[in-house]
Amino acid sequence: MHHTYRMFITSEMKMADIITGNPYLLVMLEHLGINMEVHEKSVEQICDENRISTALFLTIANMFSGFKPSSETRYSYGTVQTIIKYLENSHRYYLKEKYPQIRHYIGEINKVNTHAEILMIGIFFDKYFREVTEHLDYENEVVFPYVLSLNYILAGKNTGNEPGSYSVTEYREHHDDIEEKLADLKSLLIKYMPQKDDQKIRRQLLLCLFELEYDLKIHSMIEESLLIPIVEEMERLAEGEK
Repeated sequence: MHHTYRMFITSEMKMADIITGNPYLLVMLEHLGINMEVHEKSVEQICDENRISTALFLTIANMFSGFKPSSETRYSYGTVQTIIKYLENSHRYYLKEKYPQIRHYIGEINKVNTHAEILMIGIFFDKYFREVTEHLDYENEVVFPYVLSLNYILAGKNTGNEPGSYSVTEYREHHDDIEEKLADLKSLLIKYMPQKDDQKIRRQLLLCLFELEYDLKIHSMIEESLLIPIVEEMERLAEGEK
């Protein structure tokens, strides 16, 4: 969903207050593996307890509040593990929660609205979902293991898994804008699809699509603005050590 929460988050703020200010941060906490029971603790205290870089947390949290990440903020190479954990958890959120939820709403609409155009929504979504699954599988099976093996090498740990000839440049070229077709689906439902006794379900479906699009936008920003630049620097360092 388009954010309406323009609050710049700082380390001394109470975690409970920033969640109240922007409830979508609950999803962010889940992606980071942070327990929702935050008491009266500050952002910095919660980050320290969970061994998460406060700078990284603030960058992502402020993305959820509509602020672009600063190119001047520096992150340690160890933060890639946190970033990948976030991205892997977000993949599970999409595949196990949001996409099944969307498919359910489409099925419910089809029960009450049998227009041919409405039936095309399910076909469109299923094709899109296959493309998304391929994209996420590529990240899970190729990109993330590569980044972690590179990180282990720079940390002086021999895992037996060499990064090989792969480069993050290939990832940048392969990186699809997977939220673009969601915008197409929303547009179809709002502008063109004939309606018949499906107002409530259509509203639920659209809200779900807005929520997913919102999270996917953050997901892409994290990959493009945080993960790829860090890995490019790691590659230069690893090449210098050869």
